[in-house]
Amino acid sequence: MPPEGPILVFDGVCVLCSRWVGFIIERDRAARFRFAPMQSQTGRSLLLRHGLDPDDPLSLLVVEGDDAWTDSEAILRVAGSFGGAWRIAALARVIPRSWRNRAYRTLARNRYRWFGRRETCLVPTPELRARFIE
Repeated sequence: MPPEGPILVFDGVCVLCSRWVGFIIERDRAARFRFAPMQSQTGRSLLLRHGLDPDDPLSLLVVEGDDAWTDSEAILRVAGSFGGAWRIAALARVIPRSWRNRAYRTLARNRYRWFGRRETCLVPTPELRARFIE
């Protein structure tokens, strides 16, 4: 795994968010992405640095170097990074960002009710542990 790469800050107790991390792991063949639960010190710090409330985050965060993306743009950046047919995800950018983000925020606000919540953060397998920060 490269020592540096994009970091995805996600809700570690959200079932949907944990499934999204699993989805990324399966498709990120170069193992570029690293993951930080927003409940961790690193996750909280990154959220604060990029203007998101770590106690009430309504978005996941993707950070790469000095750049950061949230909401639907973060999802599209991740999907597009898989290459191949996943580049088609970029076509969603023809939909106005405000509409995409409204849909994303609706999902984010209802994620626990619709998909469930874990009692503890996602625990990676020993093989994947190196990709998780804290």
